[in-house]
Amino acid sequence: MRTHRRRPGSGRRAAAAPLLTLAALCAVGIAGAFAAQGPPLFPRPVPGPPENGPLVIGDMPFPSKAAFLASGGRCATLMPSANEMGRIERRLKEFRAKRASDLGVQAAAAPSLVTIPVYVHVVTTSSGVGNVTDQQIAAQIDVMNKAYAGLDAKAPGQPESAQTTASTRYRFSLAGIDRTANNAWYTAGPNTTAERQMKAMLRRGGAGDLNVYISSPGGGLLGWATFPSNYASNPSNDGVVILNASLPGGSASPYNLGDTATHEVGHWLGLYHTFQGGCTSANDAVTDTPAERSAYYGTPPPNPDTCKSKAYVGRDPVENFMDYTDDIGMFQFTAGQASRMDGLSQTYRGL
Repeated sequence: MRTHRRRPGSGRRAAAAPLLTLAALCAVGIAGAFAAQGPPLFPRPVPGPPENGPLVIGDMPFPSKAAFLASGGRCATLMPSANEMGRIERRLKEFRAKRASDLGVQAAAAPSLVTIPVYVHVVTTSSGVGNVTDQQIAAQIDVMNKAYAGLDAKAPGQPESAQTTASTRYRFSLAGIDRTANNAWYTAGPNTTAERQMKAMLRRGGAGDLNVYISSPGGGLLGWATFPSNYASNPSNDGVVILNASLPGGSASPYNLGDTATHEVGHWLGLYHTFQGGCTSANDAVTDTPAERSAYYGTPPPNPDTCKSKAYVGRDPVENFMDYTDDIGMFQFTAGQASRMDGLSQTYRGL
């Protein structure tokens, strides 16, 4: 095993987009600050393979998106049990009540921006297969910042969302990059000995520091994450794992624009899938994301409405980052999701 660690800085390629500090964001305004960065390093392309066309996720080929769907691939984040979900909702309710009491309702509804340090751990084979460039990592941070600032763009021809796109309070700043050659860790799957060893050795920081592990777990998996409520009982396991080919400019089309990380970080901040619970009142525990019977694959349109009961008004939120839509069709977090991330990240991560 070989590990090389360095701080980001003068060694980053000149083409990489500059990372914005919280002070800069406050000084020029979020929208203006991101506009000042110029065009993205990896512009959003036309949609990926057609629904009946082949695709390759990591090292695994699929004859079609339908076959990829049937494989159970994409996100391997382990959802909490029903009992744990209940405990989380009670903690969140208590936090919101106390916060409103301490600060007043208006102040509690308008939290300040938070910049989250991001430690990136690139894991390759012993021969260096799977490495990603500093430029790709910088582009990934840029994608996340735009997504969480509510500045992502919809796909060409895609209709506007029925929900309002929110600017969340979270921004991300690259805190460090290390590179490790280890064959077992390179293909480590979720909840395996190799994953536990990798994270125990590489993880840095505390509950509010985002650790991103870039590797090639196989099995058609794009990534997985831990929830805020997981941290106290198992801090060394905390973080996000993403497929190297899902970074901007990677080969995992149509999941190669960087929104796998956006999606998994959403879990890390406390969000469930939009289709969580299907056509039920609890759903994803967010009131402004309409109920959705199952995950959406592809690029809208069409814009389905799979929960047609009068109790579940609204078409499926297929443009939401917490669905399974192709990267090019994801462009939204809602105000309800922003509020949930705020409450859970403060409750469990101190952010």
